[in-house]
Amino acid sequence: MPKMINTVTGPIAADALGVTLMHEHLVIGFAGWESDTLHPGPDRREMIAICCDKIAQMQAVGIRSLVDPCPNDLGRDVTLAAEVAQRTGFNIVCATGMYKEEDGGMPYWRLRGRFGSIVDVLTEMFIHEITVGVGATGIKAGIIKVGSGAHGITTHERNVLQAAATAAKETGAPINTHTDNGRHGDEQQAILLKLGVPSHQILIGHSCGTIDHNYHLKIIGGGSYLGFDRFGIEAFMPDEQRIAALVALLKKQHERQLFVSHDSVWCWRGEPLPEHFLNTLDYSVHGNPTHLHRNILPRLLEQGVTQQQVDTMLIDNPRRFFSCTALN
Repeated sequence: MPKMINTVTGPIAADALGVTLMHEHLVIGFAGWESDTLHPGPDRREMIAICCDKIAQMQAVGIRSLVDPCPNDLGRDVTLAAEVAQRTGFNIVCATGMYKEEDGGMPYWRLRGRFGSIVDVLTEMFIHEITVGVGATGIKAGIIKVGSGAHGITTHERNVLQAAATAAKETGAPINTHTDNGRHGDEQQAILLKLGVPSHQILIGHSCGTIDHNYHLKIIGGGSYLGFDRFGIEAFMPDEQRIAALVALLKKQHERQLFVSHDSVWCWRGEPLPEHFLNTLDYSVHGNPTHLHRNILPRLLEQGVTQQQVDTMLIDNPRRFFSCTALN
């Protein structure tokens, strides 16, 4: 029987994914957003309209599925995702998990941790959200999200990694990580491998935060996937450098371990980024989930990347990753 993947509207076969973007966000809300009562962000009707419009743009260029790896403590809204998916006929995979400590829901878990190990609690929650559903929604997560900051992996983040590893082994769900500035992804990989997670079940996200070729090769050599998943966020790394680093890996035929995406955010809860900062991000690009198809893929092809390599990154790899199929 083929591997089935949890989407927000129910399970689908891995072969039904088609062209897939592995890291996009319908909505994000940094911890504490609800306290900003002067700037609540768009209401639900507005968010649904925005998201449906973005997906229509994606469908127009041939994209069929996306993964929204928003963790539990970053404004995740699985019922909104389900309504958008139902309206558009688009495949959306949501996540269970926790964000990096400094920008996530740590205050709650610090308090909870005074009364017992949070590893067991998190493990139970991750497994429940994958096998039963998020809360009372019945909507099941299809991927586990973990993260760490730029200054090293904290004790809390290690606890999350441990819970994620147990949940991944029990459910078969893959793990997607957040990294800052392309740092500590190799350490995340080492921790997860030591905890028994198969290497091909791990995607080290935001690896395009660095152009360090040896760092990329180290993670690839460990048997995991790399996410070049922030195309369009020029304030973090110019696309020219992302392209150069990606092409260097493709020239060595590493396309079977690469994902490409944007990390676009379509709706913000609250107003964490003021208008003048959004302008420095060139938000017209940052919030555009077709930037890759319209602007980046043509440049890759001009530099000698083959269409087969592009198809491997966008079609074959998501299917293999969610099927938990070994790379070799």
